[in-house]
Amino acid sequence: MSTLSPGLRPPPVRPAAVAAAPEPRAARFRMSPADRGVLWLYLLTRISLWITAHFARWLFPAQSGVREAAPVLAPFQHWDANHYLHIARDGYFPAGAGPGTSGWDNREAFFPGYPFLLRAVHTVVPDWTAAGLLISFVAGAVAVLALARIARAYLPEKGAGHRTAVLFLLSPCAVFLAAGYTEALFLAFALPAWLAAMKHRWALAAVLTTFGTAVRVSGLFLAAAIGLLFLLSARTGRHWRSAGWTLLPALPPAAYSWYLHAHTGDWMAWKHAQERGWYRTFHPPWEAWANTWTGAFGGTQSTGYAFMFQAELAAMVVGLALVALLVRRRRWPEAVYVALSLWALGTSYWYTSVPRATLLWWPLWIGLAALSLRRPWFRTVYLCVAAPVTTLVALTFLTGRWAG
Repeated sequence: MSTLSPGLRPPPVRPAAVAAAPEPRAARFRMSPADRGVLWLYLLTRISLWITAHFARWLFPAQSGVREAAPVLAPFQHWDANHYLHIARDGYFPAGAGPGTSGWDNREAFFPGYPFLLRAVHTVVPDWTAAGLLISFVAGAVAVLALARIARAYLPEKGAGHRTAVLFLLSPCAVFLAAGYTEALFLAFALPAWLAAMKHRWALAAVLTTFGTAVRVSGLFLAAAIGLLFLLSARTGRHWRSAGWTLLPALPPAAYSWYLHAHTGDWMAWKHAQERGWYRTFHPPWEAWANTWTGAFGGTQSTGYAFMFQAELAAMVVGLALVALLVRRRRWPEAVYVALSLWALGTSYWYTSVPRATLLWWPLWIGLAALSLRRPWFRTVYLCVAAPVTTLVALTFLTGRWAG
């Protein structure tokens, strides 16, 4: 048997009567010792990241010669975090501004779920950045706990959940789980949704996925995967009565498109904003690869940007290998989810944000955990490679040098 196969194999099929038996409500929320261990690990990695951010504002100031460190939360006030802050504070079209106006920041490219929650939390937490960090902190805890539970359902080895959480929390782009970005919030909906779908709790899975589609377009990829899992799990007429729930996740993107059309006359304004601001115009996959390769190795970019393009290529290779392995193991729903993500990211002018997207590919972390549990040397190799890369990416983001 292949080393990776346990990490990509579904849980044992139970008899229909047992599978349909409702899980006691108290058991759904009870914290096991393994769950508490995962949360302690999560807290320790958050403390480690905050320490890194504290030193970064002293050792790597934005300008040379300054005699005071940047504000405490300044390391987290970069890039997309500012876009979400501006949307939450001012709305999508403040004072009549919009596409075509001078200095427009293409903010409609970002789905409204995170800014809406950020504005709500801001009513309790006065500082916008602190409010965003609180959202990511709580959401990240939910996400890593759900990931560990999924891993324990897939892997028979003891400690599978903890091992998966370690590899995930020390992954190269883990800093984005703590920043005011959408990755942690999306996973806080997506992973429990997948866990619910594994247990054939389709209504709950659909509701959670619906929240996910309000946060990121990736929620539609998750909805497709859960829809396929629903079809593959079909057994009885009672099962098919839940089919309507699979359509629910389409509502937030449809409502957002309607809102944007009402203000801009463009049903796909969010997609066109991505094209204007981030070169996400459609190109065949081979052209996107070639353009990214040129940026990485063609000497057309500064060293910082060239390194980022190299990371994009590496993440794309990992994603393609993951899809191939999932297909080989006939893990069709997970393969659809990752493949749709790769298609969306791999058909732009050049690759953008593929390394960050690896955080959303939970089969990757479960598969790596399975490999490390059966080949202990792999854990050592992974940690020796991941530790410096993770630290480098964290410092790059925290000092405002991300994307070159």
